[in-house]
Amino acid sequence: MEKFEINILGCGAALPTPHHLSSSQIVNIRQKLFMLDCAEGTQMALRRLHLNFSHLQAIFLTHLHGDHVFGLIGMLSTFGLLGRIQDLHIYGPQDLKKVFQPQIDYFCADAPYKIILHEIDSHISETIYEDRSVTISSLPLVHRIPCCGYLFREKPTPRHIRRDMIDFYHIPISQINNIKAGMDWTTPDGTVISNERLTTPSDPVRSYAYCTDTVYHPKLSELIQGVSCLYHEATFASEHTLLAKNTYHCTAQQAAQIALAAQVGKLIIGHFSSRYPSENTLLQEAQQIFPNTILAEDNLKLTL
Repeated sequence: MEKFEINILGCGAALPTPHHLSSSQIVNIRQKLFMLDCAEGTQMALRRLHLNFSHLQAIFLTHLHGDHVFGLIGMLSTFGLLGRIQDLHIYGPQDLKKVFQPQIDYFCADAPYKIILHEIDSHISETIYEDRSVTISSLPLVHRIPCCGYLFREKPTPRHIRRDMIDFYHIPISQINNIKAGMDWTTPDGTVISNERLTTPSDPVRSYAYCTDTVYHPKLSELIQGVSCLYHEATFASEHTLLAKNTYHCTAQQAAQIALAAQVGKLIIGHFSSRYPSENTLLQEAQQIFPNTILAEDNLKLTL
């Protein structure tokens, strides 16, 4: 299968700790890297995971709180020092340009590459990026300031060639891509060989939803139905449900309820408050509702 990999650089909440950096991830789809949020320490986390800076295609910011963006300007400056020349597109909600354009103009004025900022509407779900491998859509979240999550959907791959059938019918190499795309084959005597005999089905399409920060938002489940994997914030345990509501965050139980309603394949919980010396309590609360839940960890690499 083609690569579809989640790399968690940091999964803590507002306060970085010795155990967790604040929020940042890399989604690797077919060797193209997409960054989600960019907290302090992101550059070092990239190096620890041996992720190639030059393969970064775009950055997607959920919102403009410091624990999600304080690493951005430093990383952009580093890209300039490393001689990046490929344009870099950065997506984020309202005020993205107001906050970052002056910093880019000041700190990255001599950068050898172009930085393009895209403000998106955090109140609607829409496709904001597309290439031959993936479509990326925004997901409206409910937080203290404009905030959105992101949904990655892999595009279907071609069907798999059956080499034994290709050899048996002496099909020329020039026709293999057509057959992968679904065409039948007609032999010299006029016999039509169906595509189903010549190929096997393509790999299942995978998807990933990244949802942080948000108050419990049941409507979100409608937008992420059936995704392969969901990362959802679980800042607090259930004993702090009122605090979660007042700060526009979620409990582990609420994250699991979203996963259950959306019938996702796997749930990763993260964005942990530093008040908890261990996240096992959060994991247990989530697994009681949605058993296929795992804890996010800094430097975790997950292949879908």
